[in-house]
Amino acid sequence: MMHNLLLDFDFGMVNWARAQFAITAIYHWLFVPLTLGLAVIMGIMETCYYRTKNVFWKDAAKFWQKLFGINFAMGVATGIILEFEFGTNWSNYSWFVGDIFGAPLAIEGIVAFFMESTFVAVMYFGWKKVSAGFHLASTWLTGLGATISAWWILVANSWMQYPVGCEFNPDTMRNEMVSFTEVAFSPFAVDKFCHTVTSAWIIGALFTVAVSAYYLIKNRERQLALESIKIGSIVGLVASILAAITGDHSAYTVAQVQPMKLAAMEALYNGSEGESLTAIAWVDPFSQPDYQNEEAPPMRIGIPHMLSFMATHDFNGFVPGVNDIIEGGYANAQGEVELSLAEKMNRGRKAIATLAEYRQIKAEANGKLTQEQEKQLALKANYLKENMRYFGYGYIKDADQTVPYIPLCFYTFRIMVGLGCLFILFFAITLFLLYRRDITTTKWWMWLSIILLPLGYVASESGWLVAEFGRQPWTIQDMMPTWVGVSNLSSDAVMLTFVIFFVLFTALLTVEINILCKQIKKGPEYSK
Repeated sequence: MMHNLLLDFDFGMVNWARAQFAITAIYHWLFVPLTLGLAVIMGIMETCYYRTKNVFWKDAAKFWQKLFGINFAMGVATGIILEFEFGTNWSNYSWFVGDIFGAPLAIEGIVAFFMESTFVAVMYFGWKKVSAGFHLASTWLTGLGATISAWWILVANSWMQYPVGCEFNPDTMRNEMVSFTEVAFSPFAVDKFCHTVTSAWIIGALFTVAVSAYYLIKNRERQLALESIKIGSIVGLVASILAAITGDHSAYTVAQVQPMKLAAMEALYNGSEGESLTAIAWVDPFSQPDYQNEEAPPMRIGIPHMLSFMATHDFNGFVPGVNDIIEGGYANAQGEVELSLAEKMNRGRKAIATLAEYRQIKAEANGKLTQEQEKQLALKANYLKENMRYFGYGYIKDADQTVPYIPLCFYTFRIMVGLGCLFILFFAITLFLLYRRDITTTKWWMWLSIILLPLGYVASESGWLVAEFGRQPWTIQDMMPTWVGVSNLSSDAVMLTFVIFFVLFTALLTVEINILCKQIKKGPEYSK
């Protein structure tokens, strides 16, 4: 983690490092969900070709595969940069957890990415070189490889938010993995993966339906448009319902391991039993609320008992608010009495001091420990083992540092949920129009389909903003605050690379949109 425990923090550097990582992640996530979503669409279409031998389905699959390929290439470029930033801007973090965090990323790169790269080549260039069955398998395996990539990346992200399967080694000053299974299959990782992937399928479905609606507006590619709308809307409806279910379970998991995030999402300052779920409230979007002196946000309308049920699966369960978490004294999800923030800070500072003393004894012994020194080291190692979960609190100065920016968490959560409900309704209406009405004459639906595509990205990015801003100030939940994980760089250097990356990513996005639009205008190439 930190070669020197008494760190001097350049918060200018911290803010620019956070901004650079945020802009990279946001741009990267513009490409990834479409990759995952289109993988399902093109896989279904090629399956239809394999079963029917109708050349139309082959042409349709090829068309969507071209759009997949354009987006896939851009996603790879931003994803590589994202992983390198851990080493450049977050070296203290990388040192502290490299043994754990590096494992899923290595598997992602070695297994999943190579799997994608191998089968994507067969998918594009193997139509006349391999059998129809092998080609179909390659198409599905390309999508599966992308999904497996997402799994390992989300495992790494989930570990940061729920660090399990590890122990701190005071001799190496690193967190070391003791259970790969716990890291790879933690409930937090499973929930995050299921919710993230199903939300990506929604993006793919919205994109498919929007492109098809464009063709109907232009009165061209009628068969492709109608069949694509049928497949896209079925995938979209199923994915939207699954995203709602997995989202509910994710919220339950967050309540168990990140109660402050849930409190920020709900602008819940003082918790209670039988807590209502906020439907509407006024939270000033431009300033952190005075949560210590406000009972609740103004104009709050809640759904009785629903937050308690969502967080505890008990309509009368206790849900802590921001002030409850700071003051402690309530029974947490593990059945333990939650410590106050002041006590956690005290234990964290003592853990930092204990680690420094441990290192000093080791240095003075120079490899030749006396019996007394061995006894002292054992006592200190035992204290560290018991209190490592509070280690990060030793760097906290006051309670305000532990509270995420409530307005951002509150509104992005509602944008995500509100748009998710809208998508369920939209796909249901689309299927109704498709089977009970003449959808080709429904102009308002065509324009709505195109308008909803960017809103799909808004919903997806909002979900990530909730997840990442909601866990602040932690790089690793309770173990490492954000400002402790950064590299020893000047803020000017990181600011310069931020500007370079912002320009580069904007250019990449512009190029991708331009190429996609040209390919869509060109349309599919039909077999002769």
